[in-house]
Amino acid sequence: MSVIYRRFVGFVLGLVCLGVIGPKHTLADERPNFVFIYTDDQRWDTLSCVQKEQGDKGRFPWLESPNLDRLASEGVRFRNAFVVLALCSPSRASFLTGQYGHRNGIIDNHTPFPEQSVTHASLLRAAGYTTGYIGKWHMGPQSGKRPGFDYSASFVGQGVYFDCPVEINGTKTATKGWIDDVSTDYAIDFIKSNKDKPFSLVLGYKTCHGPFTPPERHAQTYGEAEAKKVPNLATPAIYRNVVEGFTGSKPVNAEPGKDTVKTNLGMLRGLKAIDENVGKLMKTLDELGLTENTVVIYTSDNGFYLGEHGLGDKRSAYEESMRIPMLVRYPKKLAAGKTRDEMVLNIDVAPTILELAGVEVPKEMQGKSWKKLLESEETPADWRTSFFFTYFFERPFKVPSVTAVRTTKGKLIQYPSHPEWTEIFDLENDPYETRNLMDAPEADELKQLLAREYDHLSQEVGYHVPAYADEHKPADPARELPPVLRPNQIVLRYQFDRVEENKILDQTENKLHGLLMRVESKKAEDGRSVGCFDGNAVVEVPRSKMLNPALSAFTLEAEVRADGDGVIIARGGRNQGFCMFVRNGKPTFVYRSGETVATVTSPVACIGKWTKIKVQLTAKKELVLSVDNAEKSRKVVDLLMSRDPNDGMQIGGDEGSKVLENELGGFKGQIQSVQFLLGGDEK
Repeated sequence: MSVIYRRFVGFVLGLVCLGVIGPKHTLADERPNFVFIYTDDQRWDTLSCVQKEQGDKGRFPWLESPNLDRLASEGVRFRNAFVVLALCSPSRASFLTGQYGHRNGIIDNHTPFPEQSVTHASLLRAAGYTTGYIGKWHMGPQSGKRPGFDYSASFVGQGVYFDCPVEINGTKTATKGWIDDVSTDYAIDFIKSNKDKPFSLVLGYKTCHGPFTPPERHAQTYGEAEAKKVPNLATPAIYRNVVEGFTGSKPVNAEPGKDTVKTNLGMLRGLKAIDENVGKLMKTLDELGLTENTVVIYTSDNGFYLGEHGLGDKRSAYEESMRIPMLVRYPKKLAAGKTRDEMVLNIDVAPTILELAGVEVPKEMQGKSWKKLLESEETPADWRTSFFFTYFFERPFKVPSVTAVRTTKGKLIQYPSHPEWTEIFDLENDPYETRNLMDAPEADELKQLLAREYDHLSQEVGYHVPAYADEHKPADPARELPPVLRPNQIVLRYQFDRVEENKILDQTENKLHGLLMRVESKKAEDGRSVGCFDGNAVVEVPRSKMLNPALSAFTLEAEVRADGDGVIIARGGRNQGFCMFVRNGKPTFVYRSGETVATVTSPVACIGKWTKIKVQLTAKKELVLSVDNAEKSRKVVDLLMSRDPNDGMQIGGDEGSKVLENELGGFKGQIQSVQFLLGGDEK
């Protein structure tokens, strides 16, 4: 999107807000309200109404979603809904902007959403709507009030499932309970507060993203249920066994004589709780008399593989990844209980919301409004019968860049860096995509048709690989670089004798005061001031560029008395990050950058005694672990972090994206002090 276009739209929005141009609405005109709900990583078929419709082909016949089924029965269910890029942040940006990622600037999970983007929220806001964003945002490490919205109650990055800190209009606030229950309560409060004026609410749930943790009330829901076996469990992705280092799901095999296999029950148990929360929202609309005039849209940011093609994530272009649920209810205007088979996309949501609100849809939006489709029994003559799909390689994930065209009858998948992997599927006769027809003479007509459509659509959507894509960057940008030389500087210093109310005070000039989450501050038996951690307590350290460890030597110190294993300090995730922890009673530290993992471990246990743990990344790229001022382990780091990690720093736990492959619980014991120094402290 050009700068000129953004400035022009900003100028027009300003005139609309001032009432100089645009329609003069009153509350009496009863413009519809909007509640747009989306989950994370929910496959299209994880609705009980879909399972019933599929009959003996349904993978999860025991699945229950009565409230979502009610939503479908009172509105429209699209049976062929897709995303144009099957990844969290890009899909979320497409929902907001009505554009492909290569147009709106979001093609990966580590890029913040541009603040000046034109979205359905910014345009509705200019037209007199009160707009709110609640729940998961997930645009890199972006924090603060969500752009385009009057109100936001959202968390940074992946957040955590329990007691997740939530930023209320940018101000971090402690919460208690399962985060999607908490988000639902915020959403209900927003609806009640704005019931007498047009409002538009976006509610992003964390479920069903890993680590797939349901609330306690559903920890055992569905018992030990298994999923129905499907043909493509035994058909690995074409890149599955040839990409070096690829770590997909292990092949799923049913036991002899069984037609079921184990599945991700944590995901499906979480969705049971989501169904309950959608029920609470619908009940609120009913009680406030808002149901008739409120457009409710329910969907997900992408699908998810549950063993199909030997995969356990999303990103690539098979059906389980790109296909999503899509429910729309608007009792005032739409007939109930309809199913539609036309292709609809995530880029359609923004123009649909705008047109239903009577707001002009910018020509820069690439999606199509569903208004005519929803209001008529007939399919509009110009409705799409195909769409273009993309995925841009992102480190450290092994899924290669993908482009595809999907029609009502077939699919062409291309891997730009590996043309020999091209796939052709006849979806009418092979819906599970088990037979690649690329070299089949009988499929020549289908191949030619798909190739023509691919060329046409790639030009129509303006497909290109943006300059900022990971595939344009050197494979190991930091491998040959020494750490950045900088003066030694203590950038964070916490001591538990400096606590005020619910904060521990940073004694450096940065004033990065930490938020105490369930941490008890008291005097230990020996008189020292300590923070007490029970495995669930953490200190949330504010994000700051002053804490950026990328391409830098550093020193991290903690003085602790551990009662058992657990995470002492964590920052980042498995792509870029580090973690100090106790495992098997021994102080350990992990440093991660892309595929590089460096670990140093003390041979001496530290349980039950005060211990000073110190880790240095030296100017020689050596990781050094010292315990009580004695060096215990040293290891060379091949690859430095190339950028600031998405997740912030936590003391006492690692509740966001996980640094460790084998998760540990939070720290149990006492902490007296923590200090972080950039530049190392070598003399």
